[in-house]
Amino acid sequence: MSGEPASPALVRHEGDVPRERSSCGWRHRLISREDKPLGVAAWAHAVDIDGAKLHYHQLATELYYVLEGEGEVTLDGEVHPVRPGTVVHIPPGVVHGASGRMRVLVVGIPDIAEDDIYFPE
Repeated sequence: MSGEPASPALVRHEGDVPRERSSCGWRHRLISREDKPLGVAAWAHAVDIDGAKLHYHQLATELYYVLEGEGEVTLDGEVHPVRPGTVVHIPPGVVHGASGRMRVLVVGIPDIAEDDIYFPE
């Protein structure tokens, strides 16, 4: 419609973004904080799980979708086996981590904030 701004679309391949270390392993920031001016409402990272540390977020909800491999996801101390096709919903405040050799699509709502990651003592 005229008078309304067009909704920005975004298409990006993981080979077009840098690979970097995160608290969960190695990630490709497919959609991330730098895309906020485009109007994105969430972020999406492809993550190769490697030494994921237990942590939680006070604001963000995360969804993990296992693409490859298998392992375990720990949610508030309870261990859950995961494999390709598994989705995990992690609300704010849930202490979580992952182990095993797997590739996971991680979607966070709202957008990622570096100051919204906390490590339990």
